[in-house]
Amino acid sequence: MRTYELISADSHANPIPTFWREYLPAQYRDRAPTMESTDEGDYVIFEGTRKLFGTLAGVGGKDTKDYKHVGKVSDTRAGGWDPGARIADLDLDGVDAEVIFGGGPLKTSDPELYEASFHAYNRWLADFCSHAPDRLLGVAYVPVLDAERAALCVRDATKQGYRGVLIPSFPPAPGQYNDGMMGGDHTRHYASAEWEPFWRAVVDTGTVLHMHLGARPVSGIPEMFLTDMLMSKISMAEPLSLLIFNGVFERYPEVKLVSVESNIGWFPFAKEYMDKTYEKHRYWTHTELKKLPSEYWDEHIYATFLHDRAGIELRHSVGIDNIMWSSDYPHSETTFPESRKDVETHFSEVSDDETYKMVCGNALSLYRLA
Repeated sequence: MRTYELISADSHANPIPTFWREYLPAQYRDRAPTMESTDEGDYVIFEGTRKLFGTLAGVGGKDTKDYKHVGKVSDTRAGGWDPGARIADLDLDGVDAEVIFGGGPLKTSDPELYEASFHAYNRWLADFCSHAPDRLLGVAYVPVLDAERAALCVRDATKQGYRGVLIPSFPPAPGQYNDGMMGGDHTRHYASAEWEPFWRAVVDTGTVLHMHLGARPVSGIPEMFLTDMLMSKISMAEPLSLLIFNGVFERYPEVKLVSVESNIGWFPFAKEYMDKTYEKHRYWTHTELKKLPSEYWDEHIYATFLHDRAGIELRHSVGIDNIMWSSDYPHSETTFPESRKDVETHFSEVSDDETYKMVCGNALSLYRLA
């Protein structure tokens, strides 16, 4: 049996867009994205658009001076799509296992193709992870067009061996299809009665639920990018507080939800502020909970972090049993190939027992690896 010392609770796959032609149902394959290689870069061609291939999701290991937003597939790490190269990079980085996100659905206006692309991506990721199932732990993407179809996808994902599923912070508006991870219609949320079939499927299957970044997408506009990166972390407070204040965890006490890549240093403020506002405004808003909001947070919400010294210093206020380290491989913020050094720096003043929980033990327990 494998032993674990370091687990990344947030890493990524970057399948080359040509994979769609193999994994989409036959009736959609002639509509799959194609690629065109030029001196300028690789273009992805899909539904009348021709866009340069985005590279920031795969620049891990490069000097930051060499980062660029678009270019060629060859500008990115092969571990994003090649499981053999992935395992070699894990060994190089000293990481024993990782929870894998990334890829996701096609950005199409056709709802049937959109939904089919979720299932196609999930099949691709399951094949990718099958090369080392004790080290590569994929998270399935769930289409949240409606509760019944979302529930069906959760149950299908469990049958494929997935231990976790991902939903966007908010469901998309009717007729609008996001990337399956961020954004959505802020007038809709998962606490409403219509989503009961979805929550029941999560409970029945014992799957771990994930939201990756918050309610604010990160644009590629240079003058907005750095601000978007910051706000994408803090905006996770919105969907999490909606679930708590609207009693989701009270109705479904078995649910575990991971706040992915939104860091943890802001958690103590959020929990304290939610308790205070609940005490002052619970009556006129008709918000009745059996516990304080912070208690539901501690019991149900896990979180991954990256580059968050403040969060580690505040670890007991954050919730030390719910914190999980991540490498973010192979994204631009990754600690690869010096993750072991990063852990030593982050946890230099933390006891070995507490460090183990945050870099391995909590993920080991949550994802049932032991």
